[in-house]
Order: sequence, then structure tokens, then C-alpha cells
Amino acid sequence: MPKNILIINPFGIGDVLFSTPLIKNLRFYYPDAFIAVAVQKKIAAVLENNSNIDKIIPFSRGDFKELSRQSRFKAIGVLLRALGEIRRHKFDLFIDLSLEHRYSLALKFLGVKQRVGYNYKNRGRFLTHKINIEGYKDKHVVEYHLQLLELLGLKPRFFNLELFLKREEKDWAEAFLNKSGISKDNLIIGIIPGGGASWGRQSYLKHWPGEKYAQVADRLAERLDAKIIIFAGSLDKAIAESVIQRMHQPAINMIARINLRQFIALINQCSLVIANDSGPLHIAVALGIKSVSLFGPVNEQVYGPYPPSPDYVVIRKDLNCRPCYRKFRVPECNYNLRCLREVTAQEVLRETERLLGSKAVSEKFQEFK
Repeated sequence: MPKNILIINPFGIGDVLFSTPLIKNLRFYYPDAFIAVAVQKKIAAVLENNSNIDKIIPFSRGDFKELSRQSRFKAIGVLLRALGEIRRHKFDLFIDLSLEHRYSLALKFLGVKQRVGYNYKNRGRFLTHKINIEGYKDKHVVEYHLQLLELLGLKPRFFNLELFLKREEKDWAEAFLNKSGISKDNLIIGIIPGGGASWGRQSYLKHWPGEKYAQVADRLAERLDAKIIIFAGSLDKAIAESVIQRMHQPAINMIARINLRQFIALINQCSLVIANDSGPLHIAVALGIKSVSLFGPVNEQVYGPYPPSPDYVVIRKDLNCRPCYRKFRVPECNYNLRCLREVTAQEVLRETERLLGSKAVSEKFQEFK
């Protein structure tokens, strides 16, 4: 039975949340083990307050590359200190979710006996236990991660994404909304028109048009007296601001104004969230908040809300060209993003109505029937 476990996941918010059922299961089977999780520094906050994790190890691949350009000696020093910390913990089980070979090679060098992960493009050659994959394609990413447990002779028992808030964080969110004129009795709709930061310059390929988000937000405010909050980080500032500019009803502007933990706390106060395929969507799912999400190039059966639930509605178009995101690559679109542009505001409003489940709501949406 392992005493010290290290898990590495160098990807985005959604991908890290997809690994929380794996972590929960490891804690169940190894209750006395020390469990550390290494994730990117900019998103490490999503794992805070998780009692299944003893230590979060934040890192940044970009910082190391930049430091290497500035000074090889400083970069080597940083690397040696990181390896020294890993050596001090005497890890005897390493679970590698990176799909790379560099981490398993380093852990082999440090003497970690069990190294578990994926053999993607022969990058798993330094792993002791591995699953051969050509990418995530036949089932949800969560189920791939849980399959790794079977390599250790363990049967998955927990499947939900997990995210935890402190009482003071919840209190902060309630106080913030009160100052904004919003009470617990209000219908609060979170609109997240951006997302997909891990795709870099191609993140726009995941975005439903801003003008349609504005139409939906206006209708919800007009017909249901909903309080609308527009969320976005600095990278999505342009599309989020375009939504607010197109709206005729008031909305609370939360564009690049809060940190990740505050964002999580405010999402937790929402009655429902409308979002693209993105990390923020999976934050809502992990919190159990109802959602309507828009999926374009990506297969929702692999990367969608998990586990599937009537409370998490996915809207997508059945087109021959989608999903086109395969083997972690998305091709150039020759169809003007039909998969997202053909989704109408009416469709999103209908699904929102269904989730809110009120006869009064139904009557107010007659014009969209």
C-alpha cells in the first residue's frame, strides 16, 4: 500500500476538476497516505480546501522556459530545488496525467517505484503501469482517469467532480451580492461568454456569438426579473464587454475584477449558469449549479458535464463536421463555425425555462415556443 502519492496534471481548470474523482477514490483506498497534486500555478486555487489533498504543488512551465532563456544556471537551480522537494517526500506512487514522458522519466530517476499513466504516442515508456490511448475519444476523460485505478487493482466508487468553499468565502459572496442589490430570493443567472483559455489563440472556436448571449440575458432579465452577472477573465474581456454593450437590461459586470476563488464563490450563488465549453462550466458542475452549455468543435460525451445529469443541459448541433477536435487538435474551420452559430437564442431560452421548471416561466416564454 503506497504511503506517499504524487499526481501531476499540467492542464486547465476543467481537466484538473476531471481528476478530482480519481483523487477522491485514492483517498478512500489509501486513507493514511500523503497525497500531493502538482498543477499549474494559475489554476491551483480550484483544489484549495479539498480534504482529499494534503499538498498542492503549483508550478508553471512557462516560468521555467522564461527563466531558462534568462539564465540556465538559475533554471537549473529551480529544477534541482523542485526535484529535491519531490525526493524529500519519498513518493512511492506517481500518477501521471500529463500525456508526456518528461515527468515519468524524472520520477523514475528519483526512484519512484510505481509510475502510472497513459501511453500516448509512445510517451509512456517510463511508466510501470499504463493504458495505451490515441487520445480521449470513446468515453469521458473522468472515466479514462478512473480506469487508471484498475491498473492498481482498485474499483472506482466515486464519480462526481469536487470543489470546496470555506464558510468565509460563501459569506463574502453573499455580502457582495447584497451590496449589489441582490438577495437570496432573486433568480441569479451567471453568463460566461468566454472560456477555453487552454486553447490559446484558438479559444474563440469555443465561443457562442456574443450578440446571442446578450439576447438571452436581456430576455431573462425582462421576462423573469432575473439578475444577470457577466463573468470573464482578462483574456475574455473583449467578448464579455461586447455582451454588456449589446444588452438593454442592466447586468453586473464581473469582467476581470475578481480572483478565481471569488469567482467560484459567486458561481455558487447562481441559480443557473449559461456558458461555453470551458473550465468555468465545470466549476458550476462541480458545485452542483444547474447549467446550459454550448458545445461546438468538442465532443460533449468526452469533455462535457460529468456525470451526466438532467440539471446539466448541453446544446450542440448534429453536423457531419462535428466534433472536429480530435487527438488534442482542432482543424481550421471551413464552415464559419456553423456548429455554434446555428444554435439560436430561442433554443437556449427553452432549455433555461425547462431547467427552472416553473409554470409562470413557461407562460412568460410563449413567444419562443
